Amino acid sequence: MSPGETLDPLPDTLILQPPVFHPVVPYVTTIFGGLRAGKMVTLQGAVPLGARRFQVDFQCGCSLHPRPDIAIHFNPRFHTTKPHVICNTLHGGQWQAEARWPRLALQRGASFLILFLFGNEEMKVSVNGRHFLHYGYRLPLSRVDTLGIYGDILVTAVGFLNINPFVEGGSEYPVGHPFLLESPRLEVPCSRALPRGLWPGQVIIVRGLVLPEPKDFTLSLRDEAAHVPVMLRASFADRTLAWVSRWGQKKLILAPFVFYPQRFFEVLLLCQEGGLKLALNGQGLGATSLGQQALERLRELRISGSVQLYCVHY
Repeated sequence: MSPGETLDPLPDTLILQPPVFHPVVPYVTTIFGGLRAGKMVTLQGAVPLGARRFQVDFQCGCSLHPRPDIAIHFNPRFHTTKPHVICNTLHGGQWQAEARWPRLALQRGASFLILFLFGNEEMKVSVNGRHFLHYGYRLPLSRVDTLGIYGDILVTAVGFLNINPFVEGGSEYPVGHPFLLESPRLEVPCSRALPRGLWPGQVIIVRGLVLPEPKDFTLSLRDEAAHVPVMLRASFADRTLAWVSRWGQKKLILAPFVFYPQRFFEVLLLCQEGGLKLALNGQGLGATSLGQQALERLRELRISGSVQLYCVHY
């Protein structure tokens, strides 16, 4: 990009809010673009040994006086004889009828990964990969624009994602693996071994942040002979995204260019019979063809370019 040049605006559905690491609790933040069906919030952390209770509130504003409405109040309680979770809604300063779940999937002194998945009519919650509860909306989800975390909880990461668009790539819950915190980021170039190749249903997840003055970004899959049958390349000079064949031929991907400087991104590759499906920031963008034998012969995932990596999983 030349000095002073601006990028074309992206649709809200393609903009991902960057993750937050090690926030101090109580923690309150704006949810960029508000909540809508198809979004997911991930909470990674641990419950202190002496914890009594904590809460995660999806709020309609952040004012102190008057207190804002709370569309969804998620409140694990550990200090009672029978630990449980309460969900509720605060409207006009009045709490509505409590919804209670007697079996608490969280434990004092244990780490956790909680996924809050927002559908059309209800929120679903999983804890450490297992479905825990669902809670029907009592206020319009569109009113929610603030996340609040309070109480006895240690938070290592808060993530804001879109639901995995690949229904065939998972079960009831989408891809929501923890953000990796290593020294403090994963080094780039980054290489990961694929000892058994790829097989149908497997999903590769890459999440990161584009550097302030980016040049390119490349994700490649190499086989036993070090050939590169699959390469995804983003070029910042001409703002194009393309599949690049092993012979250097480009096949442009017709989609908005999501790799903005200092913006968070997520790449998903779903392996299926006959090739790989691609999604960027939760939006499906077609596929590239590759035979099953070629997929099974892949041995290395390599990522390079002008990015900081937070998560590489497959």
